[in-house]
Order: sequence, then C-alpha cells, then structure tokens
Amino acid sequence: MDKKTLSRDGTPLAYARTGQGPAVVLVSGAMSTGATVAPLAGPLSDGFSVVVYDRRGRGESGDTPPYTVEREVEDLAALIEAVGGEAALYGISSGGALVLEAAASGLPVSKVAVYETPFAVYEGGAKERAEYTERLTAALAEGRRGDAVELFLRLTGLAEEMIQGARQAPMWSAMESIAPSLAYDDAVMGDGLLPRHRLASITVPVLAVAGDASPAWLREATQAVAETAPNGTYRSLEGQTHMVDPQVLGPVLAEFFTQ
Repeated sequence: MDKKTLSRDGTPLAYARTGQGPAVVLVSGAMSTGATVAPLAGPLSDGFSVVVYDRRGRGESGDTPPYTVEREVEDLAALIEAVGGEAALYGISSGGALVLEAAASGLPVSKVAVYETPFAVYEGGAKERAEYTERLTAALAEGRRGDAVELFLRLTGLAEEMIQGARQAPMWSAMESIAPSLAYDDAVMGDGLLPRHRLASITVPVLAVAGDASPAWLREATQAVAETAPNGTYRSLEGQTHMVDPQVLGPVLAEFFTQ
C-alpha cells in the first residue's frame, strides 16, 4: 500500500489505487487483508480507478479501540472522500455485509456488488451465530488466538483434518496475528440473519453474485440479498466456489459498474 488517509477517529488506513476512471473500492472479508482482493484490480483497472485497502486492525492500517461497525463505515467514508467523493463498492463474504451497511448508512455510493455474503436464511442460523460469537469472544479475551482461528475455520465448514493441518502450516502464525479482527467481522455480521430492514433502505443498484458450486445455503443467502434490496440483481457464476476466480468475477463486476 502506497497511500494513507485518516478515518474520523484518527485511525490511519493504508490503501493503493490503480487504473483510470470512476472509483471502485474493494473490501475484503474475514481473515484477510487488501492483498486478498487485490487480484480483482487487474480485470477492473482498464475502466475504473480501483482502490484496495487494509481494513482497520489488519495489514498496514492502524486500529483504535473500542471497535464499532460504525467506525468501519466511517473508514469507507474517509476512503471515498480521499478518492474523489463518490465510489462504487464491492465486498466479498463478510466484507459484503460491510459495504451493504455502508450503502444503507447513506454514504456517497453509486453501486454495490457483493459476493456470497454469509447471512443466515436457514432455521437455526441465528443460534449457530450466537454460539460462535460467545466462543470467539472468550477465546480472544483469553488470548487464545489459535483457538479463535479454529472457530472461524470450523464456522466456514472446513473439515477437522484440514483445520489441524493448517495449524502445522507456515501460514498459521500470520492467521493468528490477524485473529483479533475476527471479532470485527462478527460484529459486521450482526446476529447473522439477513438484515431485511437495512437492505430494503438501499436505494442504489445492488448486484449479488454467487458461485453455482458453492453450498446451497450460500447461494440462497445471496439470492435473498438481491430480492430484498429494492434494486437488486442476482448472478450465478458457473463452476465457481467461495474462492472465486478474479478473472471470472472481474468482467461481471465491470459490466455492472459500467451500466
């Protein structure tokens, strides 16, 4: 990241900008930094000024306690102001929940695209989220970062043997270092249920995208976002999973942001 701006509470936010045209801000999900979504900048940079940033508490950005979702929305407001005063937003997974909240909060956003935001539309979803929140809060309060990462990986449906294998991998220390930000994404997701009232208040176009090889509940959640937003559209990407290929997703986003 070669640029920095300050959020309303003084938190420094590291970001990079590539390409020419209207601004598009890319927002990462849990256990990730701006580098995770940076590969999308390539397919978009021909027609857009693509902004990639590290969310607070991760990467090269700072952090200022106590955390609130409103402060992350203020972070996006600061970035949008820094890049011209208006932008389209894209968010993946829980990053999608953040950009939807930003749009519902009235930020100067032209369009919003999300990929597989994991809202619960199934019975028991709220209970599962509440149990995760309780266990995650305890693990982080007790300094058990590795356990916090395990809880998150389990929530995503990763097999137990893969989780234990990840603990032995070189990347595990980096995952533990970013573990405190899991609480931030958990807060962004709220009770885990589809925020129908907030979505219904979004006036700008919303594109909700899912991979047709992803779990059925994720595809259903994505469809529900599109159906609840007043100006929502749903797209399904053939052969894609939650780990979407930027070269497949990029042209879809470019078409939407150009319309």
